[in-house]
Amino acid sequence: MGLTDLGRIDEVIHGRMRLGIMVYLSDADSADFTELKTVLEATQGNLSVHLKKLEEAGFVAIAKSFKDNKPLTRVSITPEGRKAFGVYLDAIGSLIGGKD
Repeated sequence: MGLTDLGRIDEVIHGRMRLGIMVYLSDADSADFTELKTVLEATQGNLSVHLKKLEEAGFVAIAKSFKDNKPLTRVSITPEGRKAFGVYLDAIGSLIGGKD
């Protein structure tokens, strides 16, 4: 397939931080904000911006609650996000010759 797969590269996922979020959530299904911040070595503001972009695309769901009177933000990959991530991985694989 080759370069024709460039059109299948989702710009929302392709950013380094957003890709890291999707990789982590594709394995874990969900994570709290602090966990993602630590694993991805992100600042609070940077992570928030990227999560918002993924949420607007429908790729993650964000649930806010409280635990022991402290805010808790939980992020989960959505079925749409899982599907989009699979398409993204297939396209990347095709670009680098991993698939025909």
